Amino acid sequence: MFSEIGARGLGPGARVLGLAGIATLVAVSAQAATCESLASLTLPNTTITSAQTVAAGAFTPPARGRGANPFADLPAFCRVAATLKPSSDSDIKIEIWLPAVAGGGGGWNGKLQAVGNGGWAGNISYAAMGNALRAGYATVSTDSGHSTPGGSFALGHPEKLIDYAYRSEHEMTVTAKAVINALFGKAPSRSYFNGCSTGGRQALVEATKYPDDFDGIIAGAAANPKTGLDAWRLWAAHLAIKNEEDRIPSDKFPMIHKAVLAQCDALDGVTDGLIENPAQCRFNPEPIVCKPGGPSECLTKKQAAVATALMGPAKTRAGKEVFPGYAPGAELGWAFLLGSDEPYSNPLEDYRYIVFKNPDWDWKTFDLDRDLAASEKVGAGLLTGVRQDLSAFTKHGGKLLMYHGWSDQQIPPGASINFYNRVTPKSARESVRLFMVPGMGHCAGGEGPNTFDMVSPLDRWVEHGEAPAGVLASHLTAGKVDRTRPLCPYPQVARYKGAGDINQAENFVCAK
Repeated sequence: MFSEIGARGLGPGARVLGLAGIATLVAVSAQAATCESLASLTLPNTTITSAQTVAAGAFTPPARGRGANPFADLPAFCRVAATLKPSSDSDIKIEIWLPAVAGGGGGWNGKLQAVGNGGWAGNISYAAMGNALRAGYATVSTDSGHSTPGGSFALGHPEKLIDYAYRSEHEMTVTAKAVINALFGKAPSRSYFNGCSTGGRQALVEATKYPDDFDGIIAGAAANPKTGLDAWRLWAAHLAIKNEEDRIPSDKFPMIHKAVLAQCDALDGVTDGLIENPAQCRFNPEPIVCKPGGPSECLTKKQAAVATALMGPAKTRAGKEVFPGYAPGAELGWAFLLGSDEPYSNPLEDYRYIVFKNPDWDWKTFDLDRDLAASEKVGAGLLTGVRQDLSAFTKHGGKLLMYHGWSDQQIPPGASINFYNRVTPKSARESVRLFMVPGMGHCAGGEGPNTFDMVSPLDRWVEHGEAPAGVLASHLTAGKVDRTRPLCPYPQVARYKGAGDINQAENFVCAK
């Protein structure tokens, strides 16, 4: 009954159930636990704050706004809330949702799907949990150890920073498996992690730091390394919004996008408004640089230089790459980071509350070489790059699916390519697949096919050894599918066969 939790649920440095905790768990399981009885479950460093059955369609999230309830179609489930305190300053909130019945037929599929967070976290990922529950999974999410917006939680609280960086996801996973065992009398047959952005980083941390926690992991648009990412974000702000003469008005971003498409759209053999492989694009801004007697909608030479620089990596004065730049084709999303007088709040809070511990730090004093070094010193082992050694994860059969939108407006997609290319040992690469998504923004949205299912291909890969040779993606307008396209395992791309509707996936093939 406890063999799988012991052998596969706990990674290096995990907390282990003591004899008293095991005895309690045995007692609860032996009594054919009900949802409500889980409130008396005793686990190390854990307080179960509630355990209640939620009727089908009855769940409403805290602080829900007006409009239709997006959870009205949820099946009945057991909702367990807990607070975890692995350190004296920890306050990790988690929720575990367990299907009302086991054994399929609309109930539990026997598996766990943990879901990740975005940004600085600070809340439970209810929407992602709902998706997992609808698919028959038991699911779990954490607020990562704090409930305040932004990064201020870390100021003066080093243990909370550790919880955010890696500890909370592992602790929630150990607890979720114990609760599942208590309710159903068995551990999950398979355990998966599914996250994007910060959740993508959490996914990579789990694969490398706690390789036995999960059988399969989905890492979307991973914010990794966060030290390099936030340095790039402030570097871009310094470049593009610090000085008025360098600033490109947001209403000119569509013009730049149109010029990029004019030069690079057809490189993949089909003109469809998408750049299938932006790595092939070498954008030259000269055609849209202002000229005497030319059109008024144009860029000054300084603005053109800024646009070109944004499509390249941030580098130190010695020429070392810090982080990739925007991929050509992402221009419609530039306003997210560069559309106001202040940089994006996430990197600002990193430097103010974590790096310099000064809420009044002025971003205009940012120096890439000096301040990146300070960030890497403070964030060492926490927010610096996730190591690429997947040997322990893949040794037990672990599979990693990565994806990233080429038009990501928050995290340049080259970061995921860098991680994939640096995976060690080389044999581990057989257990990793990366899917680059043309025209997709950050985790979703954008002009390209951006709706797809990564969980089912991962499950088939783990369960049956079927590595995904492609993933079908769709684009919807007003709720109706108007384009489909295969997503291909990197470095393959979708190539048009030369005949048929360019909006239909069957007319494309994955090839190098």
